[in-house]
Amino acid sequence: MSSALVWFRRDLRDFDHAALFHALKNYQKVFCVFIFDSTILDALPTRSDRRVEFIHGSVLELDAALRVKGGGLIVRHGPATEVVPALAASLGVTAVLANRDYEPQALARDAEVAERLRLLGVSFADFKDQVIFEKSEVLTQGNSPFSVFTPYKRAWLKTLTDFHLKAYPVDKYAVHLAAPAAGETIPTLAELGFTSTNLGELGIVPGMAGGRKLFDDFLKRIARYKVRRDFPAVKGVSYLSVHLRFGTVSIRELARAAHAIGGEGAETWLSELVWRDFYFQILWHHPRVVGASFRPEYDKVVWDDAPDLFAAWCEGRTGYPIVDAAMRQINHSGFMHNRLRMIVASFLTKDLGVDWRLGERYFADQLNDFDLSANNGGWQWAASTGCDAQPYFRIFNPVTQSERFDPDGVFIRKYLPELAKVPDKYIHAPWTLPPIDQKLAGCVIGTDYPAPIVDHARARELTLARFGVVKGATE
Repeated sequence: MSSALVWFRRDLRDFDHAALFHALKNYQKVFCVFIFDSTILDALPTRSDRRVEFIHGSVLELDAALRVKGGGLIVRHGPATEVVPALAASLGVTAVLANRDYEPQALARDAEVAERLRLLGVSFADFKDQVIFEKSEVLTQGNSPFSVFTPYKRAWLKTLTDFHLKAYPVDKYAVHLAAPAAGETIPTLAELGFTSTNLGELGIVPGMAGGRKLFDDFLKRIARYKVRRDFPAVKGVSYLSVHLRFGTVSIRELARAAHAIGGEGAETWLSELVWRDFYFQILWHHPRVVGASFRPEYDKVVWDDAPDLFAAWCEGRTGYPIVDAAMRQINHSGFMHNRLRMIVASFLTKDLGVDWRLGERYFADQLNDFDLSANNGGWQWAASTGCDAQPYFRIFNPVTQSERFDPDGVFIRKYLPELAKVPDKYIHAPWTLPPIDQKLAGCVIGTDYPAPIVDHARARELTLARFGVVKGATE
């Protein structure tokens, strides 16, 4: 009897799953495994990580769902490069199947696993699953990868057919699922060396059920997405990013729904999904972006060595309320609204003159939805070093951004309670509030809330000078 092993990674669902479908269709007996990869986990900066708890909860749900279908999830903790070949050998399978990853470290891991399996006489196959289009499926007329989003999006939409959005019919072949051996258990968070976080307090529900609930809710609001998405104080976005990151939802289902609904809101949201594909293909074709500028000439930019300024940014005490509120949001919840990601990234690089790589790394540690390609793309966009980036001379003014996207200061006051009594007129720049009124509001600048750590106008001049070293930079 032919048998195979499906290795789950960032695809924690039992439906519309490419590798699982191909395994079930082509093999008579299919085992399923998830590995808490110690190579990844041991490198995390804290033992209290919301992402690990989210994954753990999603794994528990996935195991239960597979057991209903006659299968189940084998769960291991250790280096994936060792665990996968060992498990394949012990189960006696002839093939290991997984969904494709595009990050350099993952590619190296998969290559090592494939070689170890080959020596055992076991094949390894991977499949496109987490994107609609990958690698070189969408190219320019010159047969080269795109580096500008808008023409990429046009080509993406032109290439799209119903076939690309079609779900994999996993249930049709579920009879081939194999149950784990009796006595198989899933390690607890504590056994993995981690502690519980505030995930439940935040209302974040892991797994397929959590993703389904959010998606169903968003579909009721999707028509208003374009007009509401930039305002962090309103419920305008989908909040699905962490579920996309760990594959508890299907990208095909999401894109299919947006494409079918149409209209301004759905089309704008679909564009965000296209951005996701775009950054994946950038990472695939240009792995140098991990640690270096997409445009090599921008590595000439000399950033300031300013650990105190960076610490103030991380801790939400820059004196600019919209920046500080956003940083407190990410520190508390692991989430940051996309508009705010742009604002704080611009502030770190353009106002404080700090290397974008430091901000990128901080987000990588903090974000529930951390995804290397999108995180790197977003930071290089803000720092003006990336593909299709914000031009270096377009510098966000944190005060005007605050006035525009949090006009009544609702978001600011949620995360900066010390500013609760500051009048709306001054909430975006509280240092301009007269001293006597500061006392009346219970918010004395420099005592109850920090004074601005940098003057924006002066910082702008320094940024323009900083980028002047880039030969050929044009306006």
